[in-house]
Amino acid sequence: MTVFDWLEGIPLPHGMAPYDVVEVRFKNNRKMYVRRPGSMTCHVGDVVVVDLQPGYDVGVVSLTGELVKTQLRLRKIKDDHELKRADRKATAEDLALWHKARMREDDTLKEARAIIRRLGISMKLADVEFQGDNARATFYYTAEHRVDFRELVRELASAFDIRVDMRQIGARQEAARVGGLGVCGRELCCTSWLKDFRSVSTGAARYQQLALNPAKLAGQCGKLKCCLNFELDQYVEAVKEFPSPNAKIKTPKGKAVVFKMDIFKRLVYLLELGEPGASPVAVSVEDANALIAASEKGEVASALQSYVIEEAPDEVDDSFGNVVGQEDLTRFDEAKRRRRNKGNGPRGKSSRGDSKGNSPSSQPDKGNPTQPSTRAAGGRGRSGRNKRRGGGGSNPQSGSNPSNG
Repeated sequence: MTVFDWLEGIPLPHGMAPYDVVEVRFKNNRKMYVRRPGSMTCHVGDVVVVDLQPGYDVGVVSLTGELVKTQLRLRKIKDDHELKRADRKATAEDLALWHKARMREDDTLKEARAIIRRLGISMKLADVEFQGDNARATFYYTAEHRVDFRELVRELASAFDIRVDMRQIGARQEAARVGGLGVCGRELCCTSWLKDFRSVSTGAARYQQLALNPAKLAGQCGKLKCCLNFELDQYVEAVKEFPSPNAKIKTPKGKAVVFKMDIFKRLVYLLELGEPGASPVAVSVEDANALIAASEKGEVASALQSYVIEEAPDEVDDSFGNVVGQEDLTRFDEAKRRRRNKGNGPRGKSSRGDSKGNSPSSQPDKGNPTQPSTRAAGGRGRSGRNKRRGGGGSNPQSGSNPSNG
């Protein structure tokens, strides 16, 4: 993660020279602090050549000025003669060679993994980083046990014609180099900003009342998530006011135990063991501590229902209303039901009539021969209806229409 230089643009006091150590960033946010020559002025974003003896590397300046002193102090790096030196700013030839070296990394990683499988070495190759001069490469790997990679180094050196540096890293460092997204939807903390990997224990999950499920508590590295430590201090401080989970309360119906605690709402849920089928009741932290203190003195508490706190309903956001029912999961069932009720008879025919346009009421019931046909009984077929609509013989056009005669 790049440090924000809030001192940028502020002039130095009179007679004070700029700090001669700068921060240089390499692949995967790997950083190095190097000493620049007095004649070279560095700014953030400059590409410099760092003398490594043997060879050299190319990196980008990420921080200059007085804040570099703070970073050295945080990382416990001494400002002495052991710091590497920046020779010069990179030229066009240095940048071209640096780009060529970076383009070799993916193919080298695939071929190196094939060599490891062929040699049968129990190790996992995580990443390969070439030096800026294209003459040396660092192979980062993880392994559960000590690995003898002398034969592997000879194979890699002859296959790629480079000097080989093997470096073992942990599971968290591997996840930081590979990168990815966490369950929160954001970039991994170890990739973006977290560089101090502290140990995480299951006690952090217990204090935060999380289920001890390894699948949910483990990150992409297979270890416990680093974010379990972020709010641990606040939880430890808040839990001090809550009773012990093993506390018991004497009630007229038997004993009551602490079922669970809600730190945010400051509620303690008590469960009566003497009443079968009872549900946990929510009481405040103060009432729970008072009941437990009274029980320790041998007193029998009154009914817990007198201490129950009615929980307020969840807040509903009124800025959005489900006006047209687009959130209802059964919004399509009503339309299907209406079509089914309108439509199909016992044989799949529409109740409006058959394909010839005849109404079902005009068809004789074949199962009941005593029921006469509508046409035969009243003579009110389609022509009869036309007579009624036309007003009988009073219509002047009725004489010219043979169907109305």
